Parts: sequence; C-alpha cells; structure tokens
Amino acid sequence: MIYWAPLLHFYQPPTQSHGVLAKICGESYRPLIKVFKEHPESRVTVNMCGVLTEMLADHGYQDILKGLKDLGQDGQVEFVESSKFHAILPLIPKTEVKRQIELNKITNLSFFNDSYKTRGFFLPEMCYSDAVGSIVRGMGYEWIIVSGIANQGKWPMDYVTSFKLSSGSMKAFFRDDIISNMISFKNIDAVSFVSRIKELAEGKQDAYIITAMDAETFGHHIHGWENIFLGKLYEIIKDSKEVKAVKISDLLEKFPAVKGRHPRPSSWSTSNEEIMAGNYYPLWNTPHNNIHRLQWEHMNMCLEIFQEAGNKKDIEKSALFFNTARGALDMALHSCQFWWANKDRMWSENLINKGLILQEEAILNAYLAVANSGCRPSEKKRCYNKVIAARYVAGKIRDEMLR
Repeated sequence: MIYWAPLLHFYQPPTQSHGVLAKICGESYRPLIKVFKEHPESRVTVNMCGVLTEMLADHGYQDILKGLKDLGQDGQVEFVESSKFHAILPLIPKTEVKRQIELNKITNLSFFNDSYKTRGFFLPEMCYSDAVGSIVRGMGYEWIIVSGIANQGKWPMDYVTSFKLSSGSMKAFFRDDIISNMISFKNIDAVSFVSRIKELAEGKQDAYIITAMDAETFGHHIHGWENIFLGKLYEIIKDSKEVKAVKISDLLEKFPAVKGRHPRPSSWSTSNEEIMAGNYYPLWNTPHNNIHRLQWEHMNMCLEIFQEAGNKKDIEKSALFFNTARGALDMALHSCQFWWANKDRMWSENLINKGLILQEEAILNAYLAVANSGCRPSEKKRCYNKVIAARYVAGKIRDEMLR
C-alpha cells in the first residue's frame, strides 16, 4: 500500500484586506471544504495560522471555520500547531518563538475546540533550525514537517526519521519537494500523480509520500484546481487497493521510527547551493539584500525597545501602552514584509511598508510605556534616543524602496 499524506497550509497576513480575503474564501477555502465533504474517504493535515482563524471570524466567515471544525470531528482533518502570525521562527528570539506557538494554540482551541488535537508542528515556510526544533519538542510536539532539501540521509519512504535534540527525541517528515511543486504549478494531473507515486514506491511492500503546499494553491492560485486535481484524485483512489490518503500522524502507527541525521537548516524555498553558502532562509534574510539587512536591524531595535518597556511598566497608564505595543509586535513579526522585499523575485513597496508600520506602532507604544513609567528621566532619554535611531533606519528602508 502507498500512503499519500497531503498537508495544506492556510495563512493570510495580519495586513490582508477584506476584499482579497473575500476573494480567497470564495475561490479556495469554501471550495476545498466542499471537496473534502464530498469525499468522506479524503484525509488531509491542515496548518491553520491563528491570525487567519481570527480574521475569518472577524470578517464573517464562520462557515469556513465550522466546516474545518466538522471535518476535524469526522476524522478527515488533522490539525498541526504553528506560529500564530507566521513568523520565521529561526530568526526571532526564543521567548517570541514560544509566545507565537502559545498564541496559536490558544486561538485555534477557542474556535475548533475538541477538533484541535495537535501532535505535529508546521514551521512557517518550513524554516528549520535545531534551536527551534528543540523549542517545539520541549513544548510537547512529536513531529515536524520540513522540506525535502533538509534531508541528509537515505530518502525515507518506509520508515520515519527520528533524531535527538536537547529537549528529547523528535520525528521528522520530509515533504516531497519535486512532486509538491509539480502540483503547485499545475505540472501534473491526478492520473499522472498516481502513476508517479507508484513508480517511486516500486519494490516496497508499504511506502508513503508527503506533499505540502499553500491551501490557496487550490482555486485561488489555480482556478478550479481543487476539483480538477484534488477531487479527481480522491475519486481515483477511493476504492484503490494500492493508494490511500492518510493524515501525517497516521504514518507514525504504520511505519517504524529509525534513527537518522538532523534536518539541515533550510526552508521550502532554499536551494542546495544556498544551504552550502549558509544562506538558509534566503527569501526572508539573505546577506546580499540590503532591505533585508535594514528590516532586521529595525526589528531588533523594536525588540530592544519593547524589552525596556517590559521592565518599566510600573503604573496603569504605562501598562496600557505596553499592552498595545505587545499586540503590535506580535503582528509585526509576520514573514510577508520580508518575502516581498526581494526585488529580483517578489516585490511590493506597500506590503514592505505595512510591516514597517506595525513595527513602528510597537516602538511608539513601547516608548510611551517607558515615558509614562516611574523610571528616571535619564532612562527615558536613553530610550528616546533608541526611538530616534529606529526612525532613521525606517527612513533608510523607505529610501531604499523608492530608489
């Protein structure tokens, strides 16, 4: 038997507009749920970033949340944990990594209730590092999914890779990057997909393959793809004795765990050449991208000023400003502002600027928390000088965009 375990990643940034969200819901999310309900034999693992969960509720799309919840209760959908605001976890402080994960869990539990039982973890953009892996394992998650490029050993199709971290033993599932990208870019149809995975599994009594991609691939990026590919595929394998759709955690019960090497630091957009050069997360923090350098300089200033505010929120007014800064910083860590700052690949001045505005809002309120606290005037002045320095860096980012 060949077990196919698909994962769909649902995410929209906190800066998304109502109009675009409405379009995605109509083209992708609702049609996907319809396909799954029409095929009760279907199985899928879902990563739902908490920012999107809240956004759907706030914008009146409770039917989508209920659809996913019902699929979870019926056993068709397995949820995995993640970062609420889709932060690139290896690039932010450990305390912020833990907070993003905790916020995601709290948010999704409040909407999906008993359907939300998470054993696995989806790293935003599949950006992996051992440090983040240790945090995730320490928070109780059994497995992670990473890009195939991260694999350092034999390609696992009839066993699950297990490796040691400082916080315990972690299991890794590897996305088949080639086939996943073929689906994402409409370079394979359902019939050819079945033929392809049979060829890959030839000679093995049991084997598995994992595909993973953005949920928006189906219907939004590729019109009608949820029916043309997914619906068709579920029909083909419905009564098959050779191919079966499963959730990723199901594979833990079907295949043995075998000790293997750690995944390499990488993302699902990293090439082997970039890994060799130590450029592990190129679309979010690459050495030759000056805007990336400035964005992270500004973000680190933001985190530093916020830390000062956290140490000085000693009266009610100060605490109110601090709480506002906290909410802005949570959102400001989202990945899209960096992803859109690649002039040779993806570029949007407005989306870079929207992320920068969230960072500036966090800085403003963090400083106001310090300014309204009972700390010494010299401490307030020192913090204000950091605000001025951050304002200068923000100006350089905008100059770089306009150049």
